[in-house]
Amino acid sequence: MDNSMQESELSAAAEQKGELKGRICEESKKIWRVALPSIVARVTSFGTIIVTQSFIGHISSLDLAAYALVQTMSERFANGIVIGMSSATETLCGQAFGAKQYHMMGIFLQRSWLVDLATLTVLLPIFIFGTPIFNLLGEKHEIAKSAGSISLWFILFVYSIAFSITIQMYLQAQQKNMIIAWLSATQFVVHIPLSWLFVYVLDWGTNGAMAALSISSWLLVCGEFIYIFGGWCADSWKGFSFAAFKDIFPVVKLSISSGLMVCLELWYYAILVLLAGYMKNAEASISAFSICLNVLAWIFMISVGIMGSATVRVANELGRGDAKATKFSIKVLIGTSVLIGLLFWILCLVFGNKLGYVFTNEEEVARTVSDLSLLLAFSVLLSGIYPVLSGVAVGAGLQTKAAIINLVCFYVIGLPIGAVLGYVFQLQVKGIWMGMISGVVAETLALSFMIWRTNWDQEVSITSARLKRWYLESAEDNKQSSDS
Repeated sequence: MDNSMQESELSAAAEQKGELKGRICEESKKIWRVALPSIVARVTSFGTIIVTQSFIGHISSLDLAAYALVQTMSERFANGIVIGMSSATETLCGQAFGAKQYHMMGIFLQRSWLVDLATLTVLLPIFIFGTPIFNLLGEKHEIAKSAGSISLWFILFVYSIAFSITIQMYLQAQQKNMIIAWLSATQFVVHIPLSWLFVYVLDWGTNGAMAALSISSWLLVCGEFIYIFGGWCADSWKGFSFAAFKDIFPVVKLSISSGLMVCLELWYYAILVLLAGYMKNAEASISAFSICLNVLAWIFMISVGIMGSATVRVANELGRGDAKATKFSIKVLIGTSVLIGLLFWILCLVFGNKLGYVFTNEEEVARTVSDLSLLLAFSVLLSGIYPVLSGVAVGAGLQTKAAIINLVCFYVIGLPIGAVLGYVFQLQVKGIWMGMISGVVAETLALSFMIWRTNWDQEVSITSARLKRWYLESAEDNKQSSDS
């Protein structure tokens, strides 16, 4: 009797284990269906910035420092606002797709274009008056002068971002982002020979590298427009509509919350680069810090791809009204991101010492990069976790809470610690990086606690109410109602 009971218990346990394994595999397929194309898209798109930095680094150490300053300060500032405000599109399109309100996705996309383009136009003075701004911030005059010229080139680039990011989020929500992966990979493949042609064959120097960046970024946008307008999104794109102007202020409100969440994170890194510019050897410090930061950001693009998948999965399940599926998806997402973080942590530990020579011939810059390689490895490990938690927050529309967490963790904890370690304890760029890690650790713990305490059944109700409030009838709905 006891033996038969034990056998039945073991059989039930094995069946449960097999069922759990099957559920994890099924959820992983759903995650990677969105994440893999998104990772390819983001790694290759950001790769164009890395390639441009590498070309400029072999032209002039002064221009490399200037490029690092503009890219991590001005461009990241504007890019942070655009990406952040566009994440409202990710939330709304994902939830609309889950609720099968497909025609609303095109309207949400158009609203995001209006909001982002207006915001970027307001931010134009940051790029137009680059030199006086960097002089005002206390950077060396030579670096500020070169940065002013480079910042003008970035205007074309940031306007392309307003379209490419929002379209990617729109397509990703309906699991059509494989086309983005192909277009982004094409952009990257074209960008390398184009940069070589402009820099070395035509001998245009730094201007040639920046021209190649602008052309390749708009090549991606043109490809995206062709795909959407060409009829491949027939269910979700019904053409341009004045409905995009309706209910735009609630979208602006959600966009501002989203913008703050991402911006506070990206600006944190930008301020750290600014602090590096006040070190003893500013040129080498800025260049080395920026190289490590861009390598971290490039690897971070993988986490951002999974973050996009987290947003889609959470938004889709909330739109369908399934709280249990939402919680299970979150667990699988976190497990996946931890494993990827561990892999890149090992790679950075092994190859970190040689990293600087990929970007520059300057021995001092390469040596400083090598000194930062251990800290870079641990940053890579942490950056594999907290972006996924941010993606969960975006998918659920919890951007405001996440923005408050970012503010406290990065600016009240991380930034002061970095400044004290860098200047008071004379640890230079190492101290600044240690402060950055402390802010990221605090961010990871705080977001984990927030998601653990979230009532997902309540979030399902909130999502349903939001979708009903902003729903507009499609042409098909109107035709059916008139026929009946």
